[in-house]
Amino acid sequence: MVEITGIEVGDDPDAWRAVGFAVDEAGTCRIGSIPLHLVGTDRGRGILGWTLRGLTGPPPADGTIDGLPTSTDGTDTATGDGRDAVPAPVEHPIGATRIDHVVVLAPDLGRLVSALATVGLEPRRTRDTDTYGFPAQQVFYRLGEAILEVVGAADPTAGPPGADPAQPARFFGLAMTVTDLDAAADRLAPHVGRVKPAVQEGRRIATIRHRELHLSVAIALMSPDP
Repeated sequence: MVEITGIEVGDDPDAWRAVGFAVDEAGTCRIGSIPLHLVGTDRGRGILGWTLRGLTGPPPADGTIDGLPTSTDGTDTATGDGRDAVPAPVEHPIGATRIDHVVVLAPDLGRLVSALATVGLEPRRTRDTDTYGFPAQQVFYRLGEAILEVVGAADPTAGPPGADPAQPARFFGLAMTVTDLDAAADRLAPHVGRVKPAVQEGRRIATIRHRELHLSVAIALMSPDP
């Protein structure tokens, strides 16, 4: 199985601490089993790249999967050789327990799906949606503890105005499960949207107004699985 074993983010660790995330002195914010490495802003903002374990083929020579900066951690998933011990859970004041999904935007959905297939990733589910203001599809993959959600126009030539299908895919944001969504929303008010039903049956979601909190990554908070 392909797993996410790390995500690099171009943000100041203190900004995440202020929101209610526990961040150690090295700038690592571990949510569930996945560490977010908050490396400051010198190299850019947003999600700068991820580390994957268990790829069946190497990323292209440029170190990206259709533009998504990708590193591998060298663990043999068949034997477990090189796998670190399972870390102790980290308690976050905001109540975050795991990264539910990572969202990627794909100007050319078919191209990214093909690129993911070359390294061993096959979709679990595809869903049509008009939530984004144009006919779009969401393609879902299981990457260990987290889900990868890829969003793109069903027809690359009929995407949002000004979109260029020739552009590479890019990381957009993270959705995180919290123990008590209402308490987390109250803690972040007024910098959070209304709590509403999520696409996942029986769950609810609220979006953090991340720029107001000096975060460069779009973040949604979700209630636990029912």
